[in-house]
Amino acid sequence: MNSTESLAWFKSSYSGGEGGQCIEVATGAGTVHIRDSKDVARPGLRVSREAWAGFVGLASAE
Repeated sequence: MNSTESLAWFKSSYSGGEGGQCIEVATGAGTVHIRDSKDVARPGLRVSREAWAGFVGLASAE
């Protein structure tokens, strides 16, 4: 079993209903997992919570 299968995944609120550019995120023990919602079998990314908070802070400042 893939270790990310038991995570609770959430689709980005910016994802459109047309099936375009979509990501999903899930939190784990001290990490945030990011994957392509259209291809969940593809390996995703795993970053620290601090790195994710920094990314979200920079992205929301735009």
